[in-house]
Amino acid sequence: AGAAEAELWGYIDAQGRPHYADRQIDNRYQLFNAGSAPVRRLPRSAATAPAGLLAAFELSTGYKSVQHLVREAAQDHGLDHALLKAVIATESGFNAQAVSPKGAVGLMQLMPATAQRFGVQAEDAQTLQQRLTDPRTNLQAGARYLAWLLRTFGGQIELALAAYNAGEGAVQRAGGRVPDYPETQQYVQKVTRLHQYLTPPAGLRPTALRIPSPGSGARAL
Repeated sequence: AGAAEAELWGYIDAQGRPHYADRQIDNRYQLFNAGSAPVRRLPRSAATAPAGLLAAFELSTGYKSVQHLVREAAQDHGLDHALLKAVIATESGFNAQAVSPKGAVGLMQLMPATAQRFGVQAEDAQTLQQRLTDPRTNLQAGARYLAWLLRTFGGQIELALAAYNAGEGAVQRAGGRVPDYPETQQYVQKVTRLHQYLTPPAGLRPTALRIPSPGSGARAL
């Protein structure tokens, strides 16, 4: 890919949450990297963060509080840890209490109906939406859903990401391609680029991505 296709912009807000985009949305966003250009510094509201994308994650209080749960969910559902991390960063910036205008909840911005499909139920003391603000519950259900999408679309990451954003029906109606929705196309590009940046060199990767069979490795929610 050319330099223009490899750009990743970002900043860390006052609450320590990272934000990412494939272009400079406003003057808070700074360029991480462009092709082979040197990595630049990622600014924080009041202080400059150390250079590099991984350092940005280390500065994110939201990420630090759930990183062990992210790794657990990736292992439980046979997901690439870097891919799961990229999805969460894009969906919520590691804000476990995030709620979208459409009603998607938590770290992986799950719609309650989707969470219910993948094992989350209301309990006597908590509604389904309240349960989805629990980091472990949200991550386990979201990782299970993402793993299911990867199986459904034959391991094609871009299609699984498009389905995560727009629904599996939208990908199927598009003839097994990323739908022609600007939001979905930008989402796929953003997560893909972030995934590439977060993926360690081949010699340092602990395991290759495996797509588990239905029901394997799942923890109770």
